[in-house]
Amino acid sequence: MPPWEFVPRLANPVSLRVPNYSATAVSEPYPERPFPEREDKRSFLQKLAEFIHPGPDSTEELIAALADAEENNVIGTESRVMLEGVIRMADMSAGDVMVPATRMDLLNIDSSIDDLLNVVIETAHSRFPVFDGDRENIIGILMAKDLLKLQRAPEFSVRALLRPAVFVPESKGLNDLLRDFRGNRNHLAIVIDEFGRVAGLITIEDVLEQIVGEIEDEFDIEEDEGDIFGLADRTYRVSGDTSIERVEDAFGVKFADGNETLDFDTIGGLIAHEMGHVPRRGEHHTRSGLHFVVLHTKGGAVKWFKVSAQEP
Repeated sequence: MPPWEFVPRLANPVSLRVPNYSATAVSEPYPERPFPEREDKRSFLQKLAEFIHPGPDSTEELIAALADAEENNVIGTESRVMLEGVIRMADMSAGDVMVPATRMDLLNIDSSIDDLLNVVIETAHSRFPVFDGDRENIIGILMAKDLLKLQRAPEFSVRALLRPAVFVPESKGLNDLLRDFRGNRNHLAIVIDEFGRVAGLITIEDVLEQIVGEIEDEFDIEEDEGDIFGLADRTYRVSGDTSIERVEDAFGVKFADGNETLDFDTIGGLIAHEMGHVPRRGEHHTRSGLHFVVLHTKGGAVKWFKVSAQEP
């Protein structure tokens, strides 16, 4: 009898299934679900308009689109101006808006406290770069309010009041500079040229003015309100950018004698030229029977004069 006939047979035979590990047979435990396509809710006319007039491809086209939006009363004039400022600022650098080094108001570390206070009062700035020896050697920034500490504690030195100066290259973008100003809470930076020399300074106000326009102070007025004002003491407040012809007509004087021609258009430019330096607050000058007192300067230019008739 063949030996295989003695092998017992199972009453209920069990079939053994060998799993198939081929890539095609294994099903994913979480099959990928296709994302539903977003419904395009634009109307046919909107699609046609976008096809005919696609979005702006350049800065100038974007600014033109803002002008169209203002014309269609979508945005206001102030919003349009601010948005344009933000767009244009992206292409500007610190060198474009800085105060040049020749117009910087600096403090000498070796000056007396009285001299420092006089400069602070005359210029009316809140922060000053401080140099030691050479004007290029800026060693820190002095806050005007910190000088008040010397009144109570004269034993303190000015050097102890200095704060670190921040230096930036001329090529630094205004967007990056504004981000740095906000991050380090510093509102003034010294601008350096490609040769490592001081090219000027820039403040957070200079950057913000590129967006919101000139930030007004107590001497600023609206453009349509005029540029010559009568004061109670029978003197006049005259804007530095007033034309020479207007000043001549208003006060009945002549700044040019005979065939003399002036190389300046504004009264501020003429007075600064004759003084021979950048005017400072409180300085005086007499010309053609008029007495000029510098009331306010900004960026090295005279913003306002106080004008009166010359004393006989």
